[in-house]
Amino acid sequence: MRFRFALFVFALLISSGCRSNNADGPVTASIIFLGGRILTLTERDADSPATAVVVTGSGIAYVGDDAGAKQLQGPDTQVIDLAGATLLPGFVDSHCHLYGLGASLAQIDAVGTPSAAAVARLVEEAAKTAGDDGSWLEGRGWDQNDWVKQVYPDRALLDAVSGDHPVLLRRIDGHAAWANSKALEAAGITAETADPVGGQIVRDATGRPTGILIDNAVDLLRGAIPEPDRAEQMRRIELALDHCARFGVTGVHEAGLDWERLGIYSELDAAGKLTLRVYGMFDDMPEVLARARSEGPFTSPDGMITARAVKLYADGALGSRGALLLADYADQPGSRGLAVTPPEHLLEVARELGEAGFQICTHAIGDGANRMVLDIYAEALPELGGADRRWRIEHAQIVDSADIPRFAELGVIAAMQPTHCTSDMDWVPQRLGPARQAGAYAWKSLLDSGAHLCFGTDFPIERVDPRLGLYAARTRQHTDGTPAGGWQPDGRLDGRTAVELYTAESAYAAFLENASGRIKLGFRADFTVMDGDPSTCNDKDLLDLQVLYTVVDGRVVFDHQN
Repeated sequence: MRFRFALFVFALLISSGCRSNNADGPVTASIIFLGGRILTLTERDADSPATAVVVTGSGIAYVGDDAGAKQLQGPDTQVIDLAGATLLPGFVDSHCHLYGLGASLAQIDAVGTPSAAAVARLVEEAAKTAGDDGSWLEGRGWDQNDWVKQVYPDRALLDAVSGDHPVLLRRIDGHAAWANSKALEAAGITAETADPVGGQIVRDATGRPTGILIDNAVDLLRGAIPEPDRAEQMRRIELALDHCARFGVTGVHEAGLDWERLGIYSELDAAGKLTLRVYGMFDDMPEVLARARSEGPFTSPDGMITARAVKLYADGALGSRGALLLADYADQPGSRGLAVTPPEHLLEVARELGEAGFQICTHAIGDGANRMVLDIYAEALPELGGADRRWRIEHAQIVDSADIPRFAELGVIAAMQPTHCTSDMDWVPQRLGPARQAGAYAWKSLLDSGAHLCFGTDFPIERVDPRLGLYAARTRQHTDGTPAGGWQPDGRLDGRTAVELYTAESAYAAFLENASGRIKLGFRADFTVMDGDPSTCNDKDLLDLQVLYTVVDGRVVFDHQN
């Protein structure tokens, strides 16, 4: 695998400008960006700041001053005057759900709803639009923690407005769902249905299911909901691609992938419609992992798609009290959350897929889950030898102070999402109590310990917009500037570090630090142009920065003028 990757990097350097694009003459630029500030994220930023970048084919052929860039201009070169704007490495969301974003854009959007009644009104409108065909109505985004009455809703509220339609509305974190009676009936869920391992069917005092399903209980509806056909799946992905391009996102780490979805991405790539790079994590499903073991990691010929990771789940989410804690929830004594996957299965997959050359990426939110995963990694990694495996913990939201140094010791990457902190910080103290807050969203402590981190959003749970993540990392505040000074302000980062975790460190987390994540000669031409510098501007101005261009593989995939 290392040899194949080395060959790929060599081929990239050849195609990106280390060779003339005519038989006898010098390199001729495809695109020249000049007259700007080039944030290379290298030593050059301080020593000899650049103002221009030249793209040849899919790579960077020159970084320097305007005069030097113009020397590479040919008759067909596109010249873009940055007029003082900042060109930086493209944002790479290191943990997200691209297909889930497309699905959310095509379904009921309940994000930001102030009450259960407000969600029901959205369902009522969707039911009217759908007519009387009895089709499923799906949506996502509700969060009872944002409501005045912070309790789970009941299916009766949906029954009153949904007519003949089964309804399933996933909570914002995807770890709980709200179903109406027709949906429960379609799935055969009754008062006699047992809770699945790693899941909970919430019930009222009489034992009747309320319509709230937590973690693995949501999967009980999987067979009842018709799967969208291939054309609809492709449409959803294209919606997501367009949305990401508008926010300067040039790559994603897709946290959940099967072989059919990989085929769709490959088809879009072949048609020239894949407008960002996809680094995929295969789902923990027997048929998916069996094929992965057999075929090994996948990289498309053009490097736009890589699938060399596996996504596992240790626990649920903090908002639905499914995150696995070392001690009881402060606001629910007797409960410590859910271990959604048996530890012995996590260890088995880590051993087998690790041996097959895959990076292991495990969802762990609570301090109990993070310790469990670190223990599993500590057992499996020595067995597999000394290779640079870069296994990851996805989220790492609540980590006991004793476990923070273990990330660096084991070479484990923490893939974190800063906006999870600012979305959750108003109610986290209720869940955890005062003693455990020091390890909550502790990206600064992890960095200081020597661990590698990468940033993302977990969209569609959070918004795609990287500005919000950078702002949260720098301030630990809501966008209105509250709380004053930030929540647990010792965890704030400086602007440059925040940008690096969204770019160069996301490249490192995907084994691509020698090909992307910085503006360097021979690197991939994946970058974002903004009308200001997100590494140096003040916090308030950061939120007002605009994306002017998004460039992927040497192509302009978003132009603010169009």
